[in-house]
Amino acid sequence: MVFGVFRSRSPYQETARTLYGSVVAKARDVAFYNTLGVPDTLDGRYDMLVIHAALLLRRLSTVDPGQAPLRRAPAARLAQAVFDLMMRDMDSCLREIGVSDMKVGKEVKKMARAYFGRAYAYEAGWRDGTLEEAVRATLYRAVSPTPAQVAAMVAYMTREAEALAQQPEASFLAGTLAFGPVPALLDVQEGA
Repeated sequence: MVFGVFRSRSPYQETARTLYGSVVAKARDVAFYNTLGVPDTLDGRYDMLVIHAALLLRRLSTVDPGQAPLRRAPAARLAQAVFDLMMRDMDSCLREIGVSDMKVGKEVKKMARAYFGRAYAYEAGWRDGTLEEAVRATLYRAVSPTPAQVAAMVAYMTREAEALAQQPEASFLAGTLAFGPVPALLDVQEGA
């Protein structure tokens, strides 16, 4: 497209693509669906994408918070590039499954609102000690998981948030993102 020449490209596009690829790969881990009882539906898969993106963006937002938008740290710009890529991917996925061109924009806006609502619920859950309730209300809203499945998901999210907090900013800027394994239900029950 001719006008693409005039569009500014973020210097973080390739890194964002790599990080987002890691988010998508982990969200597709079958253990979430087979072991932890996440519904293997479009909504369930989107929820897993949201959880992993929220974990990453939460970590990137802790680097130099409070900067003025024009002076944002590289991590904040990378976070924005990852989020923008995720929304473009959602647009593409909706088109692939047959959502009409007239409705795609509205659906992407709904998905963005859903992302922010869930990310806020998880953040409040970590802050207030109510993560289990947040996970039940969002991820497991359409199913009845066992208490062990919910506990395992909460333990996984908490562990991953702590692990990401230990990674230096430079590793994210280099495109390095590795999530840990999905815990087995026995691992969580024994650790309790």
